[in-house]
Amino acid sequence: MAGLGLALGSHYLPRATASDAFESKTSKTSPLFRFVAIGDVGTGNIGQMAIAEVMNDYYRQHPFELVLMAGDNIYEDGNIRRVGATFSRPYHYLRRQNVPFYAVLGNHDIRTNNGIDQINFSGFNMQGRYYTFSKGIVQFFALDTNPNADWSTQLGWLEKNLASSTAIWKIVFAHHTLYSSGIHGSSPELIATLSPLFARYGVQLYLNGHDHNYERTIPLDGTTYLTCGAGAKTRPVFSSDWTARSAARLSFATIDVYPKRLEIQGIGKNGKVFDRGEILIG
Repeated sequence: MAGLGLALGSHYLPRATASDAFESKTSKTSPLFRFVAIGDVGTGNIGQMAIAEVMNDYYRQHPFELVLMAGDNIYEDGNIRRVGATFSRPYHYLRRQNVPFYAVLGNHDIRTNNGIDQINFSGFNMQGRYYTFSKGIVQFFALDTNPNADWSTQLGWLEKNLASSTAIWKIVFAHHTLYSSGIHGSSPELIATLSPLFARYGVQLYLNGHDHNYERTIPLDGTTYLTCGAGAKTRPVFSSDWTARSAARLSFATIDVYPKRLEIQGIGKNGKVFDRGEILIG
């Protein structure tokens, strides 16, 4: 159920204007907490190391309490023997600060032992192929969007947990795109499968990787879709009618949590903020 080609009506978008490094122009008040989202990092290459260092610098100025990893944690085949080069070494500083990472499985991760070794790796904090956890007023839902996932069981679990959630903010993260103007493009199957649940139960944000770019959509039936799959390498990205911002640049996203809004920033390899967005409680 991966993405099926480029999104219809898309065109190339080469814009990428940076502002002052780590400067927040959106809010002057402190958030309840802050977290980071990043995907497709597991290369151990110079791009991953560069972005990891920017994350370190950002943490020193604006501490964050957790990191979401949107899959493809270990290239090319998910072999846990490479976890030192692709995770422990790049994120050594953050792990020393006891910043927890929460991962999901990407398509490359299931190529070795169907991802079981990654699920069992304590550094990824995975409670299974899909799981949920809460932080303050946010409940996070981690999904397995691979084609071989146990979709029937997982969807029943997701609907039950979304229906019973009392969290102000409901955030889902997984590997594959729903709406995307990148190379993989949008997935009509995943849109049909997941977006009705998101709309019914008030999921405000879906985070993913898979496409190696940054893209933030406008709210679609109440859900903003954020692709943050440029944590180690990039591919071209386009723009669609529902795109608020897209950029083909090494980057990660920060999300500041407030009682009535989420503030999103895209931060590039140069440490500069190139995107700002806001999600408001309806």
